[in-house]
Amino acid sequence: MEQRKYRLDVISFGELPEDQFFCLMDVRLSPEPLDVDRIRLTDPRNFDQKLRDAGCLMMFTGDEVEELAGRGELNRDALEDSLIRLAKSEGML
Repeated sequence: MEQRKYRLDVISFGELPEDQFFCLMDVRLSPEPLDVDRIRLTDPRNFDQKLRDAGCLMMFTGDEVEELAGRGELNRDALEDSLIRLAKSEGML
């Protein structure tokens, strides 16, 4: 079985869609899931950089995921695979 190179990590800071972050992670740079407690301590001005340093390739809020799913660009039932396909089609992978 082929080892996955990417995984989907979900970070939640609340119940609203804009409080949910869906991060497509490079497993080679970040073999363990994101440490949400540690990320919460990050200065908000450095949040994006912290995620990039941890291997985040793409990040979407819950609102953005819903918008992309509504346009048929993502499949909610296979979100991880859909995000990988989207990243490949956008030339990010």
